[in-house]
Amino acid sequence: MKVELMHGAGGEVMNELVSILTRISHCNAGGIGLEALDDGAVVPINGANVVFTTDSHVVRPIFFPGGDIGRIAIAGTVNDLAVMGARPIALSCGMVIEEGFEIADLERIVASMDEALGEAGAALVTGDTKVVERGSLDGIVINTAGIGVADRVVRDSTLIPGDRIIVTGTLGDHGLAILAHREGFNLGEQLRSDVAPVWPLVERALAAGEVHAMKDPTRGGFAAAINEMARKSGVGVVIDEISLPLRRSVVSAARLLGIDPLQVANEGKVVMGVPAADAEAVLAAIRSHPLGAEAAIVGTVIEGSRVVMATTAGGSRFIEPPMGDPVPRVC
Repeated sequence: MKVELMHGAGGEVMNELVSILTRISHCNAGGIGLEALDDGAVVPINGANVVFTTDSHVVRPIFFPGGDIGRIAIAGTVNDLAVMGARPIALSCGMVIEEGFEIADLERIVASMDEALGEAGAALVTGDTKVVERGSLDGIVINTAGIGVADRVVRDSTLIPGDRIIVTGTLGDHGLAILAHREGFNLGEQLRSDVAPVWPLVERALAAGEVHAMKDPTRGGFAAAINEMARKSGVGVVIDEISLPLRRSVVSAARLLGIDPLQVANEGKVVMGVPAADAEAVLAAIRSHPLGAEAAIVGTVIEGSRVVMATTAGGSRFIEPPMGDPVPRVC
């Protein structure tokens, strides 16, 4: 067997690769380690919950409507910290740059990173740069790692029956924007990536009420995220189709391309499990931030083991985790 593109797409096939890459016996430093397969690790230091995460970015094209590889590099790492309840503090950046890369493009990427850091309230404190021969890369690869501190750690595996499922905005924006731009579809400004650091929004949610579980629905989209959360928590989830926030342009483009928008990556959204008693207060706090203006309560956690959608037609269907992201190279 050889590694294929699908192994990196965030769906069920990726689990085959992850099962090999996580055969590490030294994987826990006394907190939450690699074995948890959460969005980050937690290392207790002097009574503080220090959260650590890392991410590599190979998006193609590197500039797209709504963002670029620099913005996504910062947002991706900040968001992995945020969904574990951690305020981002410091990030590192490692760049591998292909010979012949335009300096003007590099300057544009760095400026985009700086802007995203300001939005997140974090700092870039160290880094590394390598330049490789022409033809060795598709332009540039960026790795970012980050640390943050959490007053209370939030997991992706702690949904409880009765919880309400909240999504913090419209789904499928990033993946469809990337695909449309990549394939040369002229859809004007209708499709734009949602890439953004979500910590300012998450901070408001955590202050408004209890949050049992969180995850950012990146590769594999909402379908992959909600199935992983349900599986790890040992519960079922019922999603109300009519409540799902989806832009009309995203739905139209997805139908045209034969893609399920629930399986497409997002880069500025969060899926939360919140106690029913706190759901409206948390939702109001999320909606008070510009990134969360279209947030919605979309479902309920139940006893069981499957994720089911109550459809607008009055029936029901399973929301299955994708085998792989239908739009590769999106982050």
